[in-house]
Order: sequence, then structure tokens, then C-alpha cells
Amino acid sequence: MDILKTSIEWAKDEVFSSAFFVLFGIMFVLATIGFWQLGKTDIAKAFIFPTLVAGVLLLAIGLGLFFTNKSRITSFATAYNSDASAFIKSERARTKKLMAEYQTAVFKVIPFIIVIAALLIVFIDTPLWRAISITTIAMMAVILLVDSNAHARVEAYNKQLVTVEKDLKN
Repeated sequence: MDILKTSIEWAKDEVFSSAFFVLFGIMFVLATIGFWQLGKTDIAKAFIFPTLVAGVLLLAIGLGLFFTNKSRITSFATAYNSDASAFIKSERARTKKLMAEYQTAVFKVIPFIIVIAALLIVFIDTPLWRAISITTIAMMAVILLVDSNAHARVEAYNKQLVTVEKDLKN
């Protein structure tokens, strides 16, 4: 098993995945423009700022992940060729930390935020708060969708790193 190739493929998959954040961010910004230009009711007008904020946040997340993982693709070969064992150790530590962060943020915090936003829809009867809550639920659903797939990829990558690390010790 060529762990360098696997690492590079994982980083490329992460770059591809980050494009979905950018795509959804653009969709939220386009929705903002639609609400701004076509919105006649109070609730439609209330969606302008929440969808703009969600779109900008998703764009920032997507572009940040894109550039981070894009640079990682080229640095993997250098790090692996200089010291393969240290590269595998550092990647194991990084993926282990990343999996723990996913467990907390994606699978505990985001569902909690969705529940709070849903409760706000029920209990607060103003157009702005409803728009904020609905937009928050939509944005969190996007993050949950993309990051649950990323979590599965990082788990598989970590398992391959463990296998290679064991082979190096033997």
C-alpha cells in the first residue's frame, strides 16, 4: 500500500468536498439577491441578511478548506520523502484530532443548534427570527451533510495510516 498516494488522494477528495461549501455558499448568496429583488412580504424581506450571512460563512469555510487542503497536496510528498515514519505519525495525530473534532462539532453541536433553531421557529413569532432560524437550519444541514462524508473519509484514511504504521514497526 502506497500511503503517500493514499494521502494525496484523501487531500484531493477534501478539496473536492470543499467545493460543495462554495457551491452552497453561492446558492445562499443568490437566494439573498432573490429575496432582495423579489421579496414583497415581511418574511421574504427578513431573509435578506440571514441568507447573506450564511452564504458568506459557507464561502469562507469552503475557500479556507480548499486552500488548506490544496497546499497539503504538495507538502505531503516533501514530508513523506524527508521522513516517512514522522509523516505517518504526524498524519495519524492530525486525523485522530480531526475525528474527535468531528464527533464533537458535527455530531453533537450542530444537531443541538438545529434543535434550538427549530424551537425558535415555534416560540418566536417575528419574521426576522423565523428567517434566522430557518436559514440556520439550512446552513447547519449543509455543514452536516458535507462534514459527515468528510468524517467517513478521514476515518478510512486513519485506518490506512494505522495499518501502514503497524507494518513499519514490524
